[in-house]
Parts: sequence; structure tokens; C-alpha cells
Amino acid sequence: MKTSLSVWSCHKYFYDKSWTNADFIHFVGRQTKADGVELLHRFWNPETDIGQVELALQQEGLEVACVGASNNFALPDAVNRQDQLQQIIESVDIATRFGAKAIRVFSGNQQEGVAFEEARRWIIEGLKTAADYAGSKNTVLCLENHGLFAGKAEQVSSIIREVDSQALRSTFDMGNFMLVDENPNDAFNQLQLEIAHVHCKDFIKVEEGFPGETYTSLSGDTYAGTIIGEGNVDLPYLLGRLKENRYNGWLTIEFEGNEEQKAGSIQSIENLKSLLDR
Repeated sequence: MKTSLSVWSCHKYFYDKSWTNADFIHFVGRQTKADGVELLHRFWNPETDIGQVELALQQEGLEVACVGASNNFALPDAVNRQDQLQQIIESVDIATRFGAKAIRVFSGNQQEGVAFEEARRWIIEGLKTAADYAGSKNTVLCLENHGLFAGKAEQVSSIIREVDSQALRSTFDMGNFMLVDENPNDAFNQLQLEIAHVHCKDFIKVEEGFPGETYTSLSGDTYAGTIIGEGNVDLPYLLGRLKENRYNGWLTIEFEGNEEQKAGSIQSIENLKSLLDR
């Protein structure tokens, strides 16, 4: 199992325009022990990134583990849904260009006035078309457990079954299950045969009034992101089960803690490497 760092772990430096993807790759190569990077379509600049990213990867000896789309197929406008499909197609093309096999995808977010079952039908249709394209490029879409439509393990599994394509599997996000009040260990037992990409993410339960960014679970519990290995996710169990199952994909750190993002990313990779060594 190789380790990578998601660009989302350092998203503040992209939003304030101080970093490019090449800057991120140099940071990962020079200041962390990761083997690769996960790039995101939302931060991709098609005019400059191909050459810059290719050079930075060569200089740092890193691989692209995954490319993440941020699609939303629950939109009522068919033109907008087509734009979401195009985002996945472009993400597949970026992944193919750099030799990555996994493309992280979402299902969609609930929209006011849209019935759940209708939105779910759009999600299935969109993912079927996207999976056809991914399969033609010898890549795999990996559906992240995230949001109302695919937050729980059974929801993810159900969508994968209905799409019925070898090109759609699971991005198993360890931490996100806690936000839908599901034990990540139980979720693993349900999804273990579908996992093709892993997000290592940790949350810790906090009291109301916690001085930092927090997330509220479906039941109202409050969580804060934290450095990998310092929260409530049972990483030794999950890593052990992945090893038992002979998982040979990437373990991608997606740091969402309140610590400074570079420092939190460095320590998260360090902790994950130490756990793997043990």
C-alpha cells in the first residue's frame, strides 16, 4: 500500500492563489514521506498544469494516485448535469495523462424541491455514462461516501450495484462515515469487496463551543477534523483489514483538521507511515 496526499489537505493555499499544483507537488516531495499526490479537477488549470505538473512529478519522484472530480448529478437542469459529466470525463483524461487509475467521484447534493428518488435516478444515469467512459480508458471511478445520497455504506453499495459496471467502485473515506453516525469498521465490512481507493481521514468528537471548524453529524454530534491517528477513527483495525484483504491501492491522506495545513499534512503522513510500519 502506497501513501499519497490529497491536494485538498492544503486547499487554503489554492484559494488564496499562493500555490499551484506544481508547488503542492514540490511540497509533498520535499517535506513529506508520501509516495504520490491526489489532484483535484477544481484546482486544475488546463492552460499551464500539464507541463508544470509533469516536470514537478519527475523532479520529486512522485506519482499521481488519483484525480478527484467534484461532480453533483442531483441537479434538476439537464444541461447542468451534462456539465457535471464533462467534469468527470476531463478528470479521467487528466488521470490517464499521468498514469493514475482511480478517479474519485461524488453522487450529488440534495436540492430544494427535488424528490430524493428523482435525484437518485439522475445520479445512477450520470454515473453509468461516466463509468462507460472511464472503462474505455482502463480507469475506475471510485464513489466517495459523502452526502445524503451516498453517505452510508449501504447507499454506496446500492449505487454501485445499480450502475453495474466494473468501472465503478468505492473510495472508502474512513472519517466521513462518522458524520452519518456509522462506525467506519462496520462500513468497511459492508464495502470491503468494492474498495478501489482509500481516503485516510480522522475526526474527533468535541463539545459544543469548540474553538475551530466543526462538522455536525446526522444525529447532532459535533466533530472536528484532526491529524491522522489522533482522532476517533480506528486506523489500526482498518489498515489491518486492508492488509488482510491484500489491498494494493493507494492510501490517500485527506487532512481536514484545524492545524496549519502544511504541518497537519506532514504529521498525518508521518503517523500513517508509522502505523503501516507497525
